[in-house]
Amino acid sequence: MDFLFFLLIFPSSLVSAVSFVYPNSTASGTFLFSPNRTFKAALFNPGSQRIRFYLCVIHIESNTIIWSANRDSPVYDLGSVILTVNGITITDINGRLRWSTPKLESLVFVLRLTEIGNLILLDKSNTTLWESFRNPTDTIVTGQKLHLSTALKSAVSSDDLSTGDYTLTLTLSDVVLDWKKIVYWKLSMDKSAYVNSKYEVEFMLVNGTGLYLIGQNGSTGVIMVNFPPSDFRFAKIDDSGRFVVSSFSGAGQRRDLVGPVDECCVPSTCGKLGLCNSGVSKDTYVCSCPLGFRLASNNTTNCVPENVSHSLPPLCNSSLGDDRNSLNLNSSSIVVSYLHLGYDVDYFANDFNPPVEFGVNLSRCQDLCSWDCACSGIFYDNSSGSCYKLENELGSVMSRATSNGRLGFIKTVFRDRPTNLDGYNGGDVSFPGAKVILPLIGVLFVFSVGFLLWRRFRLDYEKTYDDDEAVTTYSLSRSNSYSSSCVDLKVLITGSPVRFSYEELMIATKNLETKIGKGGYSTVYKGFMPDKTPVAVKRLNKLGHQGTKDFCTEITIIGNIHHINLVKLRGYCAQGDERLLVYEYMSHGSLDTTLFGKTGPVLEWQERVEIAIGAAKGLAYLHNGCDPKIIHCDIKPENILLGDRLHAKISDFGLAKFLGLGESSVMATMRGTRGYLAPEWLTRSTISDKTDVYSFGMVLLEMVSGRKNCLSSSPDGIIFFPMHALEMHEQGRYLELVDPSLQDRGTNEGDVERMVRVALCCVHQEPGLRPSMVNVVGMLGGSGSLGEPRVESLNFLRFYGRRFSRVEESEVLEMAIAYSDGNGSDSNSSESVPYVGFSDVSSQQISGPR
Repeated sequence: MDFLFFLLIFPSSLVSAVSFVYPNSTASGTFLFSPNRTFKAALFNPGSQRIRFYLCVIHIESNTIIWSANRDSPVYDLGSVILTVNGITITDINGRLRWSTPKLESLVFVLRLTEIGNLILLDKSNTTLWESFRNPTDTIVTGQKLHLSTALKSAVSSDDLSTGDYTLTLTLSDVVLDWKKIVYWKLSMDKSAYVNSKYEVEFMLVNGTGLYLIGQNGSTGVIMVNFPPSDFRFAKIDDSGRFVVSSFSGAGQRRDLVGPVDECCVPSTCGKLGLCNSGVSKDTYVCSCPLGFRLASNNTTNCVPENVSHSLPPLCNSSLGDDRNSLNLNSSSIVVSYLHLGYDVDYFANDFNPPVEFGVNLSRCQDLCSWDCACSGIFYDNSSGSCYKLENELGSVMSRATSNGRLGFIKTVFRDRPTNLDGYNGGDVSFPGAKVILPLIGVLFVFSVGFLLWRRFRLDYEKTYDDDEAVTTYSLSRSNSYSSSCVDLKVLITGSPVRFSYEELMIATKNLETKIGKGGYSTVYKGFMPDKTPVAVKRLNKLGHQGTKDFCTEITIIGNIHHINLVKLRGYCAQGDERLLVYEYMSHGSLDTTLFGKTGPVLEWQERVEIAIGAAKGLAYLHNGCDPKIIHCDIKPENILLGDRLHAKISDFGLAKFLGLGESSVMATMRGTRGYLAPEWLTRSTISDKTDVYSFGMVLLEMVSGRKNCLSSSPDGIIFFPMHALEMHEQGRYLELVDPSLQDRGTNEGDVERMVRVALCCVHQEPGLRPSMVNVVGMLGGSGSLGEPRVESLNFLRFYGRRFSRVEESEVLEMAIAYSDGNGSDSNSSESVPYVGFSDVSSQQISGPR
């Protein structure tokens, strides 16, 4: 009987009862139901679109598609499902074949849809010739098995059922998710999974009580995840790349399992090289580009290097067109370089793929990638020397509270020289000896220019004056990575951020209408760029010799480094006598204002911890992620800025110093702000990254107490808080150190102890006893072992605290300087008299322009 004729003759109430179809039938729309109308088969157009139709099996009550036939060959507009004795075929409106079942062993007698959702073809002896359960797409349901020989593949979207990039596969020991053959999740990782590793996996199934990987001839559970009882449950790899097990009842649908839980662990959540930041709830996230990258002009999600002279290399055997189609990484005209992703950035695959080598240095790790066309970048574990390769297609990167010490680098390429000269394309030139002479001329030219530049820039800082304006020359000669110069500010600052005209910034700030901050040498105004992005514009004044140098340093350093916990310099202006710096706008101002201000809400304890961790990450990047290493030299609450959600960023790099390759310390004139200066400044020792660690420890103590460390008078009699913190640490009375405004808010003593101990470790008198900022990040976040403060290296805090209450600050400074000149002790005490932590110069004088 012709099935189409059957549909036309009988009323719809009878059609709904059809649970089998015989050969020589043609249908369109819904044509088959399971016996109890739990499932239906239909030529269906999912979602809101009306052009793509698929043969689907659908769970009626939840409207869930559990199987689709022609997912990669949809029928557009009208089409037909035809059943013959040879199987099922799907044709379009013109009769062209779009999909069919494979060749069968015998002739079809009937097509049935079972009550558990299995679409099956049977012969006359009731033998199954073909079934949808054995050919799954992206879903399995209660009663269905997923075997080792099959896999689930995601759809592109909810209304485009074409095969996507995500795959769920069974292994002999687990079930894994992969993206373009790169694993990013395993079921065994789920905290609710019970793992029995004695047996090999044979198949996976879901039922009314859980999700199971079964082995030992179907008798033993290898991995088991138990759920609340449910009559209908399905497991699906969705179009977002997550494996979701859901159950459905009359009350609605419930998620029993989601893997991975964090959507930032899904490879392409934010596109190629997009930076994924997890939100407050587990299903929220924010996408951006890592610092040093920008959105591709032809794509709204993928990120590419900001520097247009750099490009991501093509993959092996790729055909990308333009110059990159013929790019040969072995060519001498191609230079391979690496862009650093930052300290707290990690990659989804690093937890699943073993390192390619152990115990190697960074240079060796980069060499392993440089000439491997399948390698897109590396992650390097500095502590273990482990080298991880990022191979083939690049996915998203993610921001992590701790990246397990791994530092990421993305491989880029640029041409060192043109591939042709005036049309010369590789053939012989027209005169003898040209192949020797032309390269020789080039070498001599480069040598000559290099020599002239060396002569011009051999001093770090040279100054000349004319009648109109000082012209400053400043270069960072320690590393080619920081080759920006500050040559004639009226003309050019090479390699720096955007240079704005004075008129542009007057328009952006409405002629300096909204003042948001003021320092001894600067005033800060709020402005808006043409794209409505808010910015903070710092206008400097009274620069002089040192101020101009600091201006150049600020541009050079912050314009060349990028990190989520370092404030971003948008640009600058050097026009006439005007010197302005344009920063990203930080909506909550400085930590100084937020912590010590009398207006606004009190910083909660957890907020203080997050701010401390963020600032520590920024410093860790300066010390460990930059080449050359950067010492900030002026860490204090005023230079820790807070953005949305109180996200902390280090700012103000005008006083920073560099440590070149092989240097562990450097001589420098005293710089910084009183109250945060490390002992080595006044003892005329060399400084190192541990100088910043000391300053950070002083900031931590202020965050604990909610007050300045040093006061001229105090109602509680505590003039110098660090000494009080040391004494309370010795007595184990940590809660007495907490900001009084937090004492009724359930502050945990263990959390306070952690921060106080970290702070005291940071302010050891001997730099070698202070932890690195990488270790500080680990200790504050709870992933690193907590250090033990060495009291013998903290006794100087007592000396200073006792004398501060009896003498003027300048007198204490004189004693400290006398000690540093060789006196060695106080004449009235047997205690040693080390550095006291203050300067008699004002913070503005020491810190420079603010």
